[in-house]
Amino acid sequence: MPPSPMDLRNAVLGPLLAQNAVQKAELTLGLQADLPLNCQAVIADPGGIPGRPLQPVLVSHTSLKAKPLNTPEGRALLLHAIAHIELNAIDLALDVVWRFDSMPEDFYRDWLRIAKEEAKHFLLIQKHLVSMGFDYGCFPAHNSLWDMAERTKGDLLARIGLVPRTMEARGLDASPGVKNKLISAGDLAAGRIMDIILEEEIGHVAAGNRWYRHVCKERGLDPIATYRELIQQYDAPKLKSPYNLEARRMAGFDDEELQYLAANGL
Repeated sequence: MPPSPMDLRNAVLGPLLAQNAVQKAELTLGLQADLPLNCQAVIADPGGIPGRPLQPVLVSHTSLKAKPLNTPEGRALLLHAIAHIELNAIDLALDVVWRFDSMPEDFYRDWLRIAKEEAKHFLLIQKHLVSMGFDYGCFPAHNSLWDMAERTKGDLLARIGLVPRTMEARGLDASPGVKNKLISAGDLAAGRIMDIILEEEIGHVAAGNRWYRHVCKERGLDPIATYRELIQQYDAPKLKSPYNLEARRMAGFDDEELQYLAANGL
């Protein structure tokens, strides 16, 4: 049975398809968390996912160059990169809700909550950029996060294994260093935003861990061995130290996983 227009899994397509970045975030925040859910519905791909603005221009991540953080443009470049990640994260969370059927109701509620928090993060950074005389779209950006979403769209296990608990977990590692750089450059407001993001991103990665293990259990798979296989199968990016082990533990990574990370880079 197809979902009704008021079904949550159908409703997320509105913001997911929105092309204006600020509108996407605001529509996401406006989604009603108590909408009814048809967990079993198979929803047809409407095309055009995700909706994106004409700017920023998307380029290879290797072509993006940083500038000194003691200049407003240098700080804006760094914050713009984080805003782009948060915009992708909105799309990633919303995409999980409509795309993957037959999960428990709590699964969809979790990802809606995550999408709303990512929308809050995006708007915090976007408004800070505007206060600096810049805006989202002023600089080029890369598409690595959504590239992984495309590669994993056929398998929920791969999606939650390689996006929240791999690529988004990398944000836990990077956050303290980014915060310190911004504060050292005198941007205390941006440092406070990074604190908010880190605290809530721990919960997002924790949800990825929790549901990854849930699906592994349903399929009779060993979570750690399967994770290593997914890394190879989907050519996940190799992670490098330093690792935020405290944040990763809070997000649900166990000692065996962290030891393997330290030894192998993933």
